[in-house]
Amino acid sequence: MKHRLDELAKSVAGRLVGDPECLIDGVGTLQRASEGQIAFLASGLYRQYLAQTAASAVILTESDLADYDGNAIVVKDPYLAYARIAGLVADEPPRRFGVHPSAVVEGGCHVADSTSIGANSFIGSGASIGENVYIGPGCVIESGAVIGADSTLVAQVTIGRDVTVGARALIHPGVVLGADGFGLANDEGVWVKVPQLGSVRIGDDVEIGANTTIDRGAIEDTIIEEGVKLDNLIQIGHNAHVGAHTAIAAAAMLAGSCTIGKHCTIAGGVGIGGHISVADGTTITAMSMVTSPIRESGVYSSGIPLDTNRNWHRNAVRFKKLDEISRRLKELEKRFDKVKNKG
Repeated sequence: MKHRLDELAKSVAGRLVGDPECLIDGVGTLQRASEGQIAFLASGLYRQYLAQTAASAVILTESDLADYDGNAIVVKDPYLAYARIAGLVADEPPRRFGVHPSAVVEGGCHVADSTSIGANSFIGSGASIGENVYIGPGCVIESGAVIGADSTLVAQVTIGRDVTVGARALIHPGVVLGADGFGLANDEGVWVKVPQLGSVRIGDDVEIGANTTIDRGAIEDTIIEEGVKLDNLIQIGHNAHVGAHTAIAAAAMLAGSCTIGKHCTIAGGVGIGGHISVADGTTITAMSMVTSPIRESGVYSSGIPLDTNRNWHRNAVRFKKLDEISRRLKELEKRFDKVKNKG
């Protein structure tokens, strides 16, 4: 579907520059966009491509407009505006409504007439599926699970027993919600499984990336609040609580019973230990390991940045000697203070 440029500008409260009747039917990068597509400039790294872009229009800031003489939508945040415009112009394949003949829907379920259930999917007894829900091929919805209205399970998603998913969720392939948490007790060297009796509660407008897993609680529920965005390959342990509108990047690991505040940003590969709390509005940079509570919002980092192998080995050896060096320094300070006081 084609959209007039003035309509797109209005949708993002942007200022239109150029032809209001310019038609846009897709998006592209500054380097590779073609006629009919709209591109955006959000980083100075790509300004070099602005003058030569073949895009029919560009989303940019007022300060970048001087370097471009084509059709434009001028906004404060080009990336945000691009995200909204892309959602309007992107063509999604049509979805088939109804239940595929190979799907299995057990008795006692509530499945809205507007629901689509794909091939080889399974809906367990007592499950409730809301209006306009799309369940792709190969999904498993276990007994008692609830899927809110307008949610999408792309494919091969497993929703465990009694798990609740809010409205407008977007759940990508391979996600598992409500597998048993890692609860074990030790009986003289033999591990005894602790029954995982809680569930998982997912709020409205949550997106969960491919192959992410969220364990059910041991007694109380694991909770993901509204608006949370989870990337691929994230592990969230039992009884964890993730606050509203927090974003977590790929390969992060949240141990059991940790509590993450609202509006946090957790970068890729971050590890957060069990029973640890993180304050609202906190940013944790990539590959950091959190081993103690974060009580004040801010930007936090840990780990050793990449270096040549030779320097890394040298620094690793010195790191092991830090305790010894610290003790020696304290002793030297004491001696210096004594000499200073005598003088």
